[in-house]
Amino acid sequence: MSLHLPFSRFSDYFIAVAQTGNLRKAAEQCYISVSAVHRQIVLAETQLGIPLFERLPSGLKLTLAGELLYADLLRWQKDFQQTQNRFHEIQGLQRGQVNWGLISALSEDFCHQALLHFRQHYPWINFNVHILESERIAQMVMQNDIDFGLILNPQQQQHLKVDYFIEVPLGFVIPKQHVLAQHKKIRFADTLEQSHLLATAALTVHAQIDAWYKKHRFQPRHSLQCNDIRMMIALLKQNYGIAILSYLDVYPWIISGDFIFQPIIEPGLPPLTLALCTAPKRQISRVAQMMMSLLIEKMQYIKHSIPATQTASIISSE
Repeated sequence: MSLHLPFSRFSDYFIAVAQTGNLRKAAEQCYISVSAVHRQIVLAETQLGIPLFERLPSGLKLTLAGELLYADLLRWQKDFQQTQNRFHEIQGLQRGQVNWGLISALSEDFCHQALLHFRQHYPWINFNVHILESERIAQMVMQNDIDFGLILNPQQQQHLKVDYFIEVPLGFVIPKQHVLAQHKKIRFADTLEQSHLLATAALTVHAQIDAWYKKHRFQPRHSLQCNDIRMMIALLKQNYGIAILSYLDVYPWIISGDFIFQPIIEPGLPPLTLALCTAPKRQISRVAQMMMSLLIEKMQYIKHSIPATQTASIISSE
């Protein structure tokens, strides 16, 4: 990863705000909270003694001082990248390959952002990405076929080490234009007349969700069964109905405001575990370690964006 000097971090935050004109969008790009970006900008303005942004109803606009700093930072980043390239050549990072696997739920947003980051900072590194089911990725890790893997609900195995993990809740996914989107609490009874998009056995979440429906003896009057998350998301965007999915399946659209996510906190519906795994005896290359560090940052971002559990209701059919 790039060298994380304090000034380097501030420059990333400042440039993101300057380019987007929006604190929330800048925070998403930098994988941190909105409050952290705002705090860095205010601190810089205080220390420099001059405002860098105009606060407008439509967003943030650079002042003259902000425009000067923006231009200087772009030049500084370009020069600093050349310095880093020289450091990498000394460290032997001028070439390399990262061979890794991940589940399909991570391929649309999670994987893209990580690869684009590496392409920008380390254009000489090659990647071999395998998008497969969790069990197959775990096998490839244990057989030393790949450097590491991102899998769901890893089974305890002698030849599989969990380097980092987060718990991802399941919950109701509701389009923002849906009649239930404004409800602070949802009971199964509230959804009786709604169309339900049901994940079938081909999807990891099926077993838990199906058992939960049976536990509450709930049979929706209108349903559509589907084995593809992408199609379910497309239908949700069109306000076709509601679904119970994991936060991981839909978090880009939760962050963008397209969907509402209400976690379900019940013993019968435990969260999923997303784990970054390696083989215990495998020697991980420096470039693979750097990629793992970036992915852990992204996992931490997802963890902190999950709605607080205390706002979730215990949902039942009563």
